[in-house]
Parts: sequence; C-alpha cells; structure tokens
Amino acid sequence: MKQETINRIRKFTKDRDWDQFHSPANLAKSIMIEAGELLECFQWNDDSFDLDHVKEELADVLVYCQDMLDKLGLDEDEIVNSKMDKNEAKYPVEKAKGNAKKYDEF
Repeated sequence: MKQETINRIRKFTKDRDWDQFHSPANLAKSIMIEAGELLECFQWNDDSFDLDHVKEELADVLVYCQDMLDKLGLDEDEIVNSKMDKNEAKYPVEKAKGNAKKYDEF
C-alpha cells in the first residue's frame, strides 16, 4: 500500500479515537467479518457479481489489515516476504505447477 494511503487510514482512525477499540482480537474479528462480507458477493454465483461491491468489501479488509499491522508494529513487506519464502519452499515449482494439492499431498 502506498504511504499516502497508509497515512490516510491512520488519520481516519486517530481522528475518531478508535485505536482504543483496536485490540488485536477485535481487529482479527473485524477482518473476518469483512472477509465474510466479501465472500457474500459471490454467494450464489461465481461469475456474476457487483465489482463495485467487491471493491468496497476488499477495501474494508485491507483497512483492517493495515490497522492490525500498526497495532502489532509489523511491516507488511517483511511479513509477506517471510511467508513467501516459506511458501516457495513448501510448494516448489516442479511439484506444484498446475497442481491444486496441498504441500503434504505431493
């Protein structure tokens, strides 16, 4: 996410004094609630969905994820790259390419 956007999210939260409600547990719950609303966009049809509604729900998930990063003092690039290192080791191209199996099923 661009720094300007991150700063806007932080200002939004600070201006409303909402950090007091942003415990890691509350943020995790909020992420799941918003992810459920995102999934609801595809509830009855995988191919026919309202893209504007999808964008709004996805944005809500991302905002809460940024709030969680801030609350825990985490860097998104660091944690994503760390996880990608693990994923690349678990899912080598020669075994995983075109294969939907979980790494322990290869």
